[in-house]
This record gives sequence, C-alpha cells and structure tokens, in this order.
Amino acid sequence: MTGAIVVTGAARGIGRAIAEAMTAGGPFTVVGVDIAPELALSEHITPVETDLTTVDGPRLVRETVEDIGLPLIGLVNNAGITRDARLVNMTDQEFSDVLDVNLGAAYRLSTELAPMMDDGSAIVNIASRAYLGNFGQFNYSMSKGGLVGMTRALALSLAPRVRVNAVAPGLISSEMSLGIPEEIRERMIDAIPLEKMGTPAEVANTVWWLLTPLSSYITGEVIVVGGGRSLS
Repeated sequence: MTGAIVVTGAARGIGRAIAEAMTAGGPFTVVGVDIAPELALSEHITPVETDLTTVDGPRLVRETVEDIGLPLIGLVNNAGITRDARLVNMTDQEFSDVLDVNLGAAYRLSTELAPMMDDGSAIVNIASRAYLGNFGQFNYSMSKGGLVGMTRALALSLAPRVRVNAVAPGLISSEMSLGIPEEIRERMIDAIPLEKMGTPAEVANTVWWLLTPLSSYITGEVIVVGGGRSLS
C-alpha cells in the first residue's frame, strides 16, 4: 500500500504527530498542510502553506497532490482552532471563525479531494470528545459535533469506495490543553480512569490504523481516544 496522504494542521501538536507517524509507519508520502510556516518536518513530508478557509487553499492542496504523481489514499482533516468564551460573551466573529476552520475547511478539502481518491482510500476527521458538549466551548463543541455528522454523511456518500471515520481525542498533552489553568487541568485528569493526559502519538496511532487496511471494515464511526473519560 503506497501513495500520498494529506494531513492538515501538520505544523504542530496532533497534526505533526500524525504526519510523522504516517512517514514512519509505511511507504507513504505525506502532504502536510498548515497556515503556519513551520512545515519542513522531514524530507518525507511535502509542505503546503495555505489557508484552507480560502477559495484557493483546497485547490492548492489538490494541485500539490497531482504534482507528486502518486495515488491519493488518505486524508486527515485535523486543522482546528479554539475561541473559547461563555455564550453570553461570545462574539459573532469568534463563533464563525471556529466553525469555518474546524468544519468548513474540512468540508471544502474533502469535497475537493474525494473525487481523486483511489478505491480503498480513507478519510479520518479529527473531532474531539467536546462534541458531546463542553462548558465555555459552544462554538468548538458545535464545530466538532458538525464534523461527526459530516463523517457519517460522507461515509454513506463515498461508500464503498472510500471509508470515512472520526477520531475524538480527549485531554491530550498539546498546546491547546496546556493552556488550561493548572488547577482545572488537574481536576480534569482526576476524572480520567487512566489517570493521565494522552499524548499526540497515541492519537496518531489510532489515525494510522484507520487509514490502513487493518481497519478495512470500519466506516462512519467515531473512536474516542480519551483514557476512558466517557465512562464516568
């Protein structure tokens, strides 16, 4: 199984871990997409610095994949932002920015690339356990819930040619979670049965599995990588 895999939000955190896992775990050429310039991760990753909320962003990614000349076998929609606020304090701009990046960009890139994906390919959308609802994250939870809905709809639309699944990380050691005040973060960890934050690599391993034939009979599902937090 060889080919190209597109990973968005690949400059840091979970996206970077996914990109690195794909290059280490198989003969894949990874196209790393991010709005940030820190994309030169390794010689095995082709960087695309672009804004996926623009008209030109998804087209540039498609053209890069075409230039590589390998079959497109995977897409990971990972790019995301937060603009947390209580609902009464949230601005229209904060609301629309999060929806446009977390959900809109994933939709636009998926519809741009799906027609060129090989039979047996896979799309993995990085949602969040927050899709179940989080206080102070109305826009973020809504965007991730929408991403779960999009996953299920795309799975039906693209079957049997392309599988589509979502991964919903819980509390992961990343820039986003480390920005949470320590007292609150410790209370969150106390509620996790495995008694620790997850790592970006643990999320990446699940994504790698969903992109390979090892998960060939799974589509339209959401896998929570959260240390058992959903049990309580």
